Order: sequence, then C-alpha cells, then structure tokens
Amino acid sequence: MPPRSIASLTVSFGLVSIPVKLYSATEASHAISFNLLHKGCGSRLKQQYLCVKEELSVPREDMVKGYEFAKDQYVMFSPEELKAMEEAGSHSAEISEFVPIESIDPVYFDKAYYIAPDKGGAKPYALFTRALRDSKRCAIGRWAARGKQYIVMIRPVEEGLVMQQLLYAGEVRSIKDIDIPKSEVKEAELKLAQQLIEQQSSEGFDPGPYVDDVRARIETAVQKKVEGQEITMADEPEGGGQVIDLMEALRASLERKAPAKAREPQAAAREPQAGARKPPKRAMETEGAAKKTVKK
Repeated sequence: MPPRSIASLTVSFGLVSIPVKLYSATEASHAISFNLLHKGCGSRLKQQYLCVKEELSVPREDMVKGYEFAKDQYVMFSPEELKAMEEAGSHSAEISEFVPIESIDPVYFDKAYYIAPDKGGAKPYALFTRALRDSKRCAIGRWAARGKQYIVMIRPVEEGLVMQQLLYAGEVRSIKDIDIPKSEVKEAELKLAQQLIEQQSSEGFDPGPYVDDVRARIETAVQKKVEGQEITMADEPEGGGQVIDLMEALRASLERKAPAKAREPQAAAREPQAGARKPPKRAMETEGAAKKTVKK
C-alpha cells in the first residue's frame, strides 16, 4: 500500500517556491505493549489522578495545566492561554542557509520526512535536488507544525529529498561534559585495531540483516501463552571476562574474524599429508590378516 501524504507545504529559497507533499519517512515502532491487570482476577486496571491535598479522584474536566516555578508552587494556565502561545502552523519551509552536509553532527537528527513534488512542482524540485547534490550541501530552514517551531535540514538522497527535523542546541548535551580519561595508544595496538576494522568493513550500511530479536522472542512467548503452553526461561549467559591483554584480545579478534580462505592454508599446514596416513592403514590391514590366519 503506497504511503499517504501527511501535509502539503512550500519549500522556499530566494524567490523560488517549490510546492511539495510531506510523507513520514519512518513507521511507528509497533512496539508490543502490555496492559496493567489485576493479579487476582486478570481484569484491566484504570488510571486515576488523585489530588494530593484532598486525596480525591479528579475527573479530566476539572484538570488544568500549571508550571512549577518554585517547590510546590505553581502558576496555572487555561487552554486558551496555552493555545495563544503556540506557534501558528506554517505551510512553508523557509530556507535560510546552505551548509556542507558533513558539517552537521547526526546527534542533532530528529524525525525525518520524505518530500515529493506536488502539482506544478516537478521541475523546480528536480532542479533543487540536483543543485544540492552537486554542491554537496544541504538546506537549513524553519518549519512550524503542531504548535511548535522546528529547525529543518533538507538533504538530497538517491531518489529525492529528505526533510530532517533537527534538535536545538539546548537539547543536545556536549560530550565535553563527560569525564573521559586520556590514555596512551600504542602503535602496535592501533595497527591491529585498524586491521580488525578493515576486516569488518562494508561498502555501505544495509539495515536488512539487522532484525529485532527481542520483539521476535516476545511474540513467540505471547503466542505460546495464548495457546496455553508454559514458557521456559533460558539461563542468562555469563558475563564476559575482563580483558587482561589488549594485544592478545586484538589478535584473537583478527583470527576469529579472518575470512575462511585466509585460514585454509594455515589449517592445511597443520594437517598431516595424505601420504603419511597410508602406513597406519596398511598396518591395520596386516594385523587383521594375521588374526584370520591364527583362527584357521
């Protein structure tokens, strides 16, 4: 089933406007969710909100939102006041600058959307895509939706354009805030580590082989429960031992990850040659013949 457009907007840079349609680039996780049940009878539980002062259950129509400006002190806002503070949804993404794609750290990446040309936008869309691809740059702009304002990056991909929401600077922690002790890197260790990386390198990322094993286990367990079967829990694997010798660990990793063709000559060298195995075979045959002669 083809995806459905979730919005229409205009991408504007300079005096050029491109009408486009917006499509979600990702699907909902379809995570398996569990409900809270009463252990005694198995009935589902309902959530209630209690007033901590009066110890009463508060219905939804009596709830308002508030901001805690000091310990246990709040200012309340009506739905109308909150609505007035929201950003009005815009039907355009205004481009403010173009930057090299590699200059944006992926840690800033948030939700992604595909954008495709809308009616009358095929030619400027193709031009914009080609210009971005040839310049190896992406477009940075702003877009408002659902009462919020977002920074967006529009980047070219093989088939078209992706509009990526970006996090604000205040939403990303600096790695400098983390205490990372300095340690000396020895050249021999570095060389082995680089060889290990080279052995496990691929031309590009293919997400296909990566599957959600945990989801598969949960689905299997749920089905067994539905069918009335008992579930046997597997023992947890023991934790790995502490690495004592980094060089030995790297060498062992290289040996384990070495291609089969690279290991074959070594294995063949360890095996005795075919001619060396024939004498024992003949000796066994001679011994068998001697036994037959004795029996006669």
